[in-house]
Amino acid sequence: MTINHPSFGTIADDRVLIFDTTLRDGEQSPGFSMTTAEKLRMAHALAEMGVDVMEAGFPIASPDDFAAVHAIASEVKGPVIAGLSRAQPADIARAGEAVKPAERRRIHTFISTSPLHMKYKLRMEEEAVLEAITASVTQARGLVDDVEWSAEDATRTERDFLRRAVENAIKAGATTINLPDTVGYATPADMAAMFADIRDHVPGADAVILSTHNHNDLGLAVANTLAALGSGVRQIECTINGIGERAGNAALEEVVMAIRTRQDASPYRNNIDTTQILKTSRLLATITGFDVQPNKAIVGRNAFAHESGIHQDGMLKNANSYEIMTPESVGWKKSSLVLGKHSGRAAFRAKLAELGYGEIGDNRLQDAFARFKELADRKKTVFEEDLVALVDEELVRDHQRIRFEGIEATTSSRNGSRATVELVVDGEARSAEAQGDGPVDAAFNAVRSLCPHEAELTLYAVGAITDGSDAQARTTVRLEEDGLSVDGQGADVDTVVSAVRAYVHALNKLWHKRERRIAPAMANG
Repeated sequence: MTINHPSFGTIADDRVLIFDTTLRDGEQSPGFSMTTAEKLRMAHALAEMGVDVMEAGFPIASPDDFAAVHAIASEVKGPVIAGLSRAQPADIARAGEAVKPAERRRIHTFISTSPLHMKYKLRMEEEAVLEAITASVTQARGLVDDVEWSAEDATRTERDFLRRAVENAIKAGATTINLPDTVGYATPADMAAMFADIRDHVPGADAVILSTHNHNDLGLAVANTLAALGSGVRQIECTINGIGERAGNAALEEVVMAIRTRQDASPYRNNIDTTQILKTSRLLATITGFDVQPNKAIVGRNAFAHESGIHQDGMLKNANSYEIMTPESVGWKKSSLVLGKHSGRAAFRAKLAELGYGEIGDNRLQDAFARFKELADRKKTVFEEDLVALVDEELVRDHQRIRFEGIEATTSSRNGSRATVELVVDGEARSAEAQGDGPVDAAFNAVRSLCPHEAELTLYAVGAITDGSDAQARTTVRLEEDGLSVDGQGADVDTVVSAVRAYVHALNKLWHKRERRIAPAMANG
């Protein structure tokens, strides 16, 4: 079976499209919001990795979200650029305007179809929902050739009504039909049966792309995604690191590598350059301030680590004994010891290029090199993870109003702690001294005096990037103010410096977020 699609032409039956919604559903995770500049960095990385469709945002949500989608549509080449919209004329018009500059553009419109959602969320009867589907898809199709329609809460929708809804969407011109497990309720058997039923009973279902979008509330998002493939689904909606509403979405890296590794069970192909997976995962972690857990499949730092003596012996004899894929296939490097304090700038630049940072400008390189030399003077061993954290921290702070300059802190079990912090705020150098219950508290008090705010510190977490007593600390802080929540991240061999960097990073995000409060509530997938 082949499908003719306006954006992709003839699609063979073994071809699976990868629809990435990191910038839309992923960004809806509490504390994960991104600036336009950060979204653009992620969008270029996703395009380089080879995603087929990139859902860039929800344009009606706020002026900033519209600007981000429009900027991505203008600058990012390769993938189809999609904007999300509710089944409302203003939403659809806004989405069409946002994606207009893209070489290939899509409007993704949705409406709830489950009895629960229709009664309590929409307060609409079935016939009214069917009319809204026809009207919204027709309007979207008048703006773009590529229209995706989603039945929100499809897995809890009565089967007969779901058939009618899908049929209406297809008749109105939808070219992709997405049936999401919005609340992570379904099992693999449920997903397979739902899509098989739609293919068997809805006229025209075999001529459009069927898409699956699974949330991970029961930990079944990836399993449900793979099950849907067997029932004719040819588009997978997913996110980097599995981020998203509540427990997140199906993780792109897990789905793609499951297909690649188990061709016997999932004989499909896609366009993802898997060697870019780790780099893209780390970029997202840097931008959002959330690392993946160490045992995370594919991209966790322990994914290809072997500590057990039995495992080590097996690996030495044959790597296939305990590894079903190579670390290189997803972007990992076998070497861990990299540079030291005697290394020069040329070696530093070469190593960064090897790690995927070949296009860093001279000024950024100089700043990163200076910080590397400071780190190497204090740290016995510098690992690749240290370099990635150091360089990403420099890059992620390009567009921020507050810049950390320095700190001096003293602490005493008898007399408490004092800290003097130096910042540059909107181009003006400032410094302040403050006391506190420990050097971190004193430093935060000093920052607060330099940048007054009413935000509450609700999370302070410190972790080591690598092993050893001289390991770099990676600190994450969360600030909340008037319903806004942001996370900041900092890294340094000195825990106090790391903490202040994280606090400043969070403040920058908070200041930005104040200016772009989201108007309507963001919708679930």
